[in-house]
Amino acid sequence: MPDSLTSPDILHDLVAAALRAGADAAEAVTAERASLSVGVRNGALEDVEREESRDLGLRVFVGRRQASVSASDLSAATRTRLIERAVAMARLAPEDPYSALVPADRLARGPFPDLQLFDPSERSAAELEQVAAETESVALAVPGIARSEGGHASTASSRWRLVTSEGFDGAYGATGFSLGAGVIAEKDGAMERGGESRSTRWLSDLPDAASIGAEAGRRAIERLSPRKIASTTAPVIFDRRIAGQVLSPLLGAISGPSIARGNSFLKDRMGQAVLPRGVSLVEDPFRLRGLGSAPFDDEGSPVQARNLVDDGVLTTWLLNASAAAQLGLESTGHASRGLAGPPGVSTHNVHLTPGDLDRDGLMKQAGTGLIITSMFGPSLNANTGDWSAGVSGLWFENGEIAWPVSEITVAGNLIDLWARMVPGSDLEFRSSFNSPSLLIDAVAIAGK
Repeated sequence: MPDSLTSPDILHDLVAAALRAGADAAEAVTAERASLSVGVRNGALEDVEREESRDLGLRVFVGRRQASVSASDLSAATRTRLIERAVAMARLAPEDPYSALVPADRLARGPFPDLQLFDPSERSAAELEQVAAETESVALAVPGIARSEGGHASTASSRWRLVTSEGFDGAYGATGFSLGAGVIAEKDGAMERGGESRSTRWLSDLPDAASIGAEAGRRAIERLSPRKIASTTAPVIFDRRIAGQVLSPLLGAISGPSIARGNSFLKDRMGQAVLPRGVSLVEDPFRLRGLGSAPFDDEGSPVQARNLVDDGVLTTWLLNASAAAQLGLESTGHASRGLAGPPGVSTHNVHLTPGDLDRDGLMKQAGTGLIITSMFGPSLNANTGDWSAGVSGLWFENGEIAWPVSEITVAGNLIDLWARMVPGSDLEFRSSFNSPSLLIDAVAIAGK
């Protein structure tokens, strides 16, 4: 039987062996994952998928040259070949003056906080089937729902560990539970899709089948009999479910690699206003049970809670070790990596601070305009911030919803759009990036 990834010595042995084989520095990562998912359709079992994986990754440095390899066979013979291949590849790789491990004096140090990411609760395949069928049944019972696209439920657990030759050794585990359903509403021969799904770290935090099923049905019904509208300029409210898609380009634009390459529309905006005064973009890696929580980043650097944008003003770039070296700065703890390849950049639990009005209040303030409830095909010019997206949603007049609309496009420059946005009060933590509904006045809408 292969050596267990949880063995206290396997990663240290791998790193030590890489150094003996000629590497000047090395880091090893392991990932274990187990998942079970069940799908139903019309109350009958449709599919069951079970996954168990145990994988190993190795990154080595020979001078300023680096290479990475990975394997799912953990035998001693495979590990030996892995080391030989990685070192040989590194010797042939081009030099990268910015590639290096995080030095010992800048590494995160334990003991690491318990972020309550792992829930020991379990659900069997039979239990998953039952709750998926119940969710689907509730959605189908909503008046106007004609057919099902299926219900689904899943459970998963994972464990990640990183060891480096600079002295870092850190690990944490996490779980996930999800539940959802999709249905089709029909009226006068026309059909519209709708659905709802939720994912949480802890089973006890997952909404019940009744609420998820009812929401899936409601979302399909509200799309029925959409109208087309003429091209216009009007206030637009981005519903909280999709508002993050308007804000997420900000994270890409302050990513260290983008700044180092010079292809970011925010490259000259450090210390300047990028959001309205009074609005902040908050990152909290230590949120208990957060879907984006982590006690350290994927290079072993410390993470910290911070305002990426504070009172409207941009405060930081998102840096891993390589991007930090290129910019003459230090890592901000935003390294993200898989088993192979050099680290990229990502954030942990980001949310926009809420305002004073809920979505209904924003509608009343705007008077007449568009609520966007779904978005597809967003397009962004990374150098200018020009942005557009296909959308559908609900037209409102006199502060009240009037009818659904579809086949429209909204567009604008993100710097201009963000400057005019008014956050709602309906912030809900559903994912690793959360935003309340956003009202933006005078948005260009392309219709029929």
